[in-house]
Amino acid sequence: MLKLENISWDTPGGTEVLKGLDLEISDGKLVVITGPNGGGKTTLAKIIAGIYTQKTGRIILDGEDITSLDITQRAEKGISFAFQQPVRFKGITVRKLIEIASGEKMKEHDLCDILSKVGLCAREYINREIDSTLSGGEIKRIEIASVLARHSTLSLFDEPEAGIDLWSFSNLINVFQDMRKDLKGTLIIISHQERILEIADEIVVVADGGIKAKGRADEMMKILMSSNGISGVCSKQEELLK
Repeated sequence: MLKLENISWDTPGGTEVLKGLDLEISDGKLVVITGPNGGGKTTLAKIIAGIYTQKTGRIILDGEDITSLDITQRAEKGISFAFQQPVRFKGITVRKLIEIASGEKMKEHDLCDILSKVGLCAREYINREIDSTLSGGEIKRIEIASVLARHSTLSLFDEPEAGIDLWSFSNLINVFQDMRKDLKGTLIIISHQERILEIADEIVVVADGGIKAKGRADEMMKILMSSNGISGVCSKQEELLK
C-alpha cells in the first residue's frame, strides 16, 4: 500500500502547489490521477518517485517510511517513473537501457517479447541509440518497455499518451490492460484521456493542490463525463470519500 500524509510542496518561487494532501492507494490497483492542468498531478507523481522533495509530510510504501529516500533508493525499493517527455540517452542502445532496467543481460527473444508489447520490432530497435533519430512516440514506447522490464512494485506514468500517434495510443491502452491483468504491484497513471480513465480500478481527482475526490472508476466516470465535469466531482466529494 502507498500512503501519503500531509504532503505539501512549493515552487522555488514560493507558489504553493500541494497543500497538505493525504492519499491511500491499495496494492494491485490501476489508479488514474486526473484533474485540471496546474492542479498538482505531475508534482505529486514526482514527489512519490523522489524527483521532487516535499515541504511537509510522509510517504509510506508497504509499511516502510521512505520519505527520506532519494530517487535511486526509491527505485531500489521498486518504484519506477515514466516521464511525460522521456529522456534521450545518446550512446546508450535500446538493448542496454532495457538490460539496465531489468538488472540482467537479456536474450534477444526476451527483448523481442518486451518490445513487441509496446509495438516495436526488436530486431529493428535493439541496437539503435536512444537519440534524436528516434521519434517522440518511439522514445515513449521504449521507456514504457524499460518499466515493463523492471517488474516494479509501484509504476508511475506521467501522461503516457503525450506526443504519440493514434496507433501508438491504441497499443498503449492494450499494454496497460495487459499490465492490469497480471498486476503484482500498483500502477498509477496521470492522464486526462477518457480511454485510460475507463480501464482504471479507481480514479483520483487532484485540483487546487488537494484531493477533490477518489472513488471507483465506474462511479467517477459518470460524474466526470457529465456536463458538470470536475465541478460535479467536487460537489460530491464527501459522498465519494465515505
